[in-house]
Amino acid sequence: MRVIEVVVGALVRGDQVLLVHRRPDKHAFPDSWDLPGGVVEPGESLREALVRELREELAVAVDPASATLLCRVDLGTARLHAWLVPDWAGEPVDAAPEEHDDLRWFGLADLPPLAHGDVRSAVVRVLEGGGAVRPE
Repeated sequence: MRVIEVVVGALVRGDQVLLVHRRPDKHAFPDSWDLPGGVVEPGESLREALVRELREELAVAVDPASATLLCRVDLGTARLHAWLVPDWAGEPVDAAPEEHDDLRWFGLADLPPLAHGDVRSAVVRVLEGGGAVRPE
């Protein structure tokens, strides 16, 4: 059985993280808030896929060297790699309306449930600690 590799990125600005709302008609995790990202294409590294997915979905340019792995989640047929993305160029917009119907910055107090609890826990740790993230 082939395991599908998936990457998602946590763009953090100050004490907030950018989430996208998955459209209700999506097959996987419909009508839920999540980090932007998608499936790694054949021949791509995880970082290359992260850069491509965030460019396609948010129209931002990510410095792949600045991204650090937050966590991995084994989903059986897929393996999810969540990355902290502290450095990007451009203002994020919903460049993939076929994927999501909203995007919004959330702080710790209003952070919604995410599709994967382990990813949410990793995001909470980042927001609680602040650290080396893009200033507002």
